[in-house]
Amino acid sequence: MQSTDADPMDFPPPPTADSITAEFGVRLFTFAPQPTLEEWGAGRQSHSSNDGPSVLDHASLGYTLWRNPDDHDDPVNLADLPESTRRALDEPPPRPLPDWMREVRRRMRYPFLWEAVWTTPVRADDSGPHAKTVESVLIEHARYILINTFREERTDGSMRAVLRDAPTPEDPEPAEVEIDGTLIEGLRLAGDAHVVAVGAQVGDRILTAVIPRVEVAHVRLAFVTRPTPA
Repeated sequence: MQSTDADPMDFPPPPTADSITAEFGVRLFTFAPQPTLEEWGAGRQSHSSNDGPSVLDHASLGYTLWRNPDDHDDPVNLADLPESTRRALDEPPPRPLPDWMREVRRRMRYPFLWEAVWTTPVRADDSGPHAKTVESVLIEHARYILINTFREERTDGSMRAVLRDAPTPEDPEPAEVEIDGTLIEGLRLAGDAHVVAVGAQVGDRILTAVIPRVEVAHVRLAFVTRPTPA
């Protein structure tokens, strides 16, 4: 790991789901409340043109997974970590950390559904071959999770990793997706060896969700729109 003299206390906290909505005015999708999932961690990808304002490409939400939600101390809830990582987490950090970094360390012990749910805005000026569709975003999201989470199993291991057996636009099948209590016509990617994915469009937003296949039994694939922050 590359060393740095930067003081961890000087690092700003990462964005939250509420701050992303406040910045871009886009309400985000999340999983419907369920005891096995705890929303934690948010990210965004954006762009700007000609020094104009930033435009949201997509926002992502992550989740701590509780295989036994009734007892968070049950060892079944622990992630499968290398022994070296587990030892490092058991030791005190070498330097003082801000609260948000301490929380990151604490949650590293548990399974994490990284960038599991994306919200992708669809704009009136999106057109042509690069227009965003449920199909295109679902495949992009699935490939992104596979190449970053299943690097050893699914890539050639190079710096610019090449994904093996990558999902294609022909792979998803029609399926209903529950969003805000209503079944919406959408798509489901069910045949991949490592992930299951669903997607649907509601108005000017596309929902996609990608879950490791080994954890699907612990997750209900139902979604809601997060409330607008006060």
